[in-house]
Amino acid sequence: MNAASYPLILEPEAFSLPAARDVLIVDLCKAETYAHGHLPGAVHLDYATLTLSRPPVGGLVPDAAALSRTLSAIGLTPERHVVAYDDEGGGKASRLLWTLDLLGHERFSLLDGGYRAWTDAGLGLDTEPVVATASKFEAVVGEAARADRDYILGRLGAPDFALVDARSAEEYSGHNRRAERGGHIPGAVNFNWIDAMDSARALRLKPRDELAAEFAALGVTADKEVVTYCHTHHRSSHTYIVLKSLRFERIKGYPGSWSEWGNDPSTPIAV
Repeated sequence: MNAASYPLILEPEAFSLPAARDVLIVDLCKAETYAHGHLPGAVHLDYATLTLSRPPVGGLVPDAAALSRTLSAIGLTPERHVVAYDDEGGGKASRLLWTLDLLGHERFSLLDGGYRAWTDAGLGLDTEPVVATASKFEAVVGEAARADRDYILGRLGAPDFALVDARSAEEYSGHNRRAERGGHIPGAVNFNWIDAMDSARALRLKPRDELAAEFAALGVTADKEVVTYCHTHHRSSHTYIVLKSLRFERIKGYPGSWSEWGNDPSTPIAV
C-alpha cells in the first residue's frame, strides 16, 4: 500500500514499514513511552505544542507562526502523508489531524488503536529516537474545520445543525463540573469519545456500521452540519475524525469547548 491509497483510518497490519519517504509518522505518546519504544521512523511530537491556553480557556489554536515552527520541526511538507498515533486511543493524534485539516493539509491517517493496537498485534518497535530533518512548512490557518462560540450561538436550534458533546456523562449532566458552570450546550447530544472504541480490540474503532447507527440514534446524521466539543477539543478531535471517517462532510471542531463556554456567563447552558 502506498501513501496515496492510505485510508483515513489505517489498520496497523496494513501499514508496512519502513515507510516511504513521502510518509511522516508522528508519535504523540508520552515521552517515556516513546523512549521505551515507538514505530520505526516515528518522530515524537509534544501534544502541548498543538494547543494554546488563555486561562481559564484551554485547547485554543496557536497562531500560524507557532504552528509553522512546530510542523517544520518534525519535517512536514505539503507532499508528505502524516500517519499519527498515540498511547491513549487516538485523542492526541486526532487533535494533530484536526489541526492539519484546519490548515488544508488533507494527507493524513489515524493509526487505528494507536500504540496499543500496534503492540497488541506484535508489530515491531524501535528505541532509538528519530531526529527529524526540519522543513519550511508555512501554516495557513483556515476556518472550514473550526467553530467558535459566536458561530455556535448563531446556529443553535437550526434543524440541520447538531452538537456532539464528547465528554463523560457526568460532565455532560453537570455533576462533574470542570468550569464555573456545569452542564452542556443546549441541544447537544452526549457521545463519550471512548464509546467509539472497542476495548476488546486494543482500542481500535468499532465497525463503521455500528458507529453510524449509534450516531443516528442520537439524531446525528450526515445530512446535518455537526460541531464536536469536549472540554478543550482534545477528546472531541477524536470524535471529529470518527465522523470524518463516516463520510460526514459538514463537520467542525470547537477549540475552546466547555473551558470557554462553561466559563462565559453570557452563554446559555442546559443540565
